Amino acid sequence: MEMSTEMMCQLYEGQLYKYTNVMKGWQFRWFILDPKTGILNYFLSENESKQQPRGWIHLEGAVISPSDEDSNTFTVNSTSGEMFKLRAQDARARQEWVNRLRAVAELHAAAITHNNASLSSRDHGSSGVGNANTSSGPLPCSIAVWDALTAVRDHLFRADQSHCLLARSVDELPSGGEVRHVDPDLLLLKAASQAMLMSLSQCLYILQQQHQASAYSDCRTTSPHPHLLKNHSVTGLKNTETPSCSTHSKKKYAL
Repeated sequence: MEMSTEMMCQLYEGQLYKYTNVMKGWQFRWFILDPKTGILNYFLSENESKQQPRGWIHLEGAVISPSDEDSNTFTVNSTSGEMFKLRAQDARARQEWVNRLRAVAELHAAAITHNNASLSSRDHGSSGVGNANTSSGPLPCSIAVWDALTAVRDHLFRADQSHCLLARSVDELPSGGEVRHVDPDLLLLKAASQAMLMSLSQCLYILQQQHQASAYSDCRTTSPHPHLLKNHSVTGLKNTETPSCSTHSKKKYAL
C-alpha cells in the first residue's frame, strides 16, 4: 500500500484485541500508529492514550502477516524478535491495519537503506565538491543525526534481544530448588534490565521527535489534525505487560 503524504502526517488509532498471555488471553487495547517515528504504541484504553503507552513496537523492517486462523487476526514481528498478535473487529478493519502497518514498515526500511547508501557514497569521497542542487536533498547535519539515531536503534534492538533471553531464562527456571524463578536477585536483575531499556528507549524516542519535528514541519502545517501530533510529540515510553519475546514471561518489554 502506498500511503499519501497526508496519511503519513497523521496518527492512526483504534481498538484491537491483543493476545497478552495464556492466563488472560485476548484483551482490548487502544493502538496508535505513528507513521513518522515508525512506532506502534498501545494503551489500556482510549482514555489513557495521552499518558505513557503500556507497550510499543518498532516497525522498521517488521513483518506484518495476516493469520490463516480467521479473517480478523494478524501478527506484527519486529526485527528485534518482538511479536504482537492482534485481532481486528472484522476483515475490513484487519486489512486497513495491515496495509498501514506494512506501508510504515516499508517506508522506514527504505529510509534506512537510502541512508546507508548515502553514507556509503560519502565514505567514497562524494562529499568533496559542493553542488548547487543539493538543497533539494537532506542537509548534511540531518543525515549525520539520522546516522546516529539509526546506530542507537540498532544497539537497542540488540539490547532488547538480550533482555528477552534473560527474561526467558529466568522465567523457565523451576519453582523449587536452589535457584528458582522467583529468586529476589534474579527478579531485581530483570527489573533493572527492563528499567534501563525503558529509559534508553524514552531518550531515543524524544530525540527522534525533536529531529523529526523539523523534517516533518510541512506535515504539521498541512495536517488536518495537528493536535494529534502535538499530544503525542514527547510521550515517554513504558511497558508493563507480558513480553512477547517469551510466552512464559511475567513482564513486558517491547522496543
